[in-house]
Amino acid sequence: MEKKLHIISFNVPYPADYGGVYDVFYKLVALHQEAVKIHLHCFDYGRAEQPELSRYCESVTYYHREMGHKAISCSLPYIVASRRNDALIQNLLKDDHPIFMEGIHCTYPLLDSRFKNRNCFVRLHNVEYQYYRDLFKSCNSPIKKLYYWNESRLLRCYEAALAKSVRFLGITEKDEAIYRNEFGCKNIDHLPLFIPNWEISCEEGMGNYCLYHGDLSVPANEKAAFWLLEKVFHQIKLPLVIAGKNPSEKLIELSHQQRCTCIVANPSEKEMQDMISKAHINVLPSFTSTGIKVKLVNALFHGRHCVVNDATIEGSGLGAACYCGTTAQSFQRLISQLYHQPFTKEEILGRKKLLQDIFNNTVNAKKLIEMIWGS
Repeated sequence: MEKKLHIISFNVPYPADYGGVYDVFYKLVALHQEAVKIHLHCFDYGRAEQPELSRYCESVTYYHREMGHKAISCSLPYIVASRRNDALIQNLLKDDHPIFMEGIHCTYPLLDSRFKNRNCFVRLHNVEYQYYRDLFKSCNSPIKKLYYWNESRLLRCYEAALAKSVRFLGITEKDEAIYRNEFGCKNIDHLPLFIPNWEISCEEGMGNYCLYHGDLSVPANEKAAFWLLEKVFHQIKLPLVIAGKNPSEKLIELSHQQRCTCIVANPSEKEMQDMISKAHINVLPSFTSTGIKVKLVNALFHGRHCVVNDATIEGSGLGAACYCGTTAQSFQRLISQLYHQPFTKEEILGRKKLLQDIFNNTVNAKKLIEMIWGS
């Protein structure tokens, strides 16, 4: 029997150049290799049409995401209301193939009674209300804080209502536990993150600096970079490289004030991977506690020591490969100790066992196929 599947993506999932689309794109590749016929539906708001997606999909349809005041709703979260689209609804109704929705963002069709008996699945990338609550706490702009607060409020109600009506596939054990315990969700399973065809390439011995990397235009990531500069590295005077997309002038200015720190704005993927592999310590605190941090997975596959906090690893199953600190002082102690401690072959072998058991795209694609079609 041919397996045909609709996948709705919150964004155009290629190029896979930020954490949010990694899971989407590499899931397409893995399902295609298992002969699933994918009909992909993408919301495009700046990434444009991507011919590469047609290599893995039977069809790719692009939809405009409504932005600004036209997408504001009193009852629906903005991330959902801005993806309301009649053409998408009509395309989904042309057949009865299962529907896989990438994130809470893409769940508007579930509010339509015509999909009540349709085989639908939602990929839980984050507990979104908690993610927006964390952004609210991290942000300094009054206007953005108001938006994040309101979005978190709307999302909590929306996610609670949705949790009882559809099957979810979580990405971390923590997020799944929140849905079970807080929302009473009885239909949620675990499906690990889909990643590139990464092999463990960590190098033994000593690297040259500490590295923090991420999308620096995201308030929580910028907050982490400021925290490292002001609370950690200002005291220990070890070399720190901060790298990522669109750093603010304020962050650039602060990094230039510290003698042992430099900032690399908008590095290419190749440059970023080179920095990760040459660093002695990937320092990755987080101020959001839901979902899985792709930058941590990347660092564990390709870097040496990783120093994190609880929010970075909670529910991910990756804690055994990391050094965890809870305060600025504990980060200082860990970094100062590890900076003179070679990365060993034994640590590399431990990572191989841990990561290859979790991140196997072929195994996880087969698991997803069984969930959807039962075989």
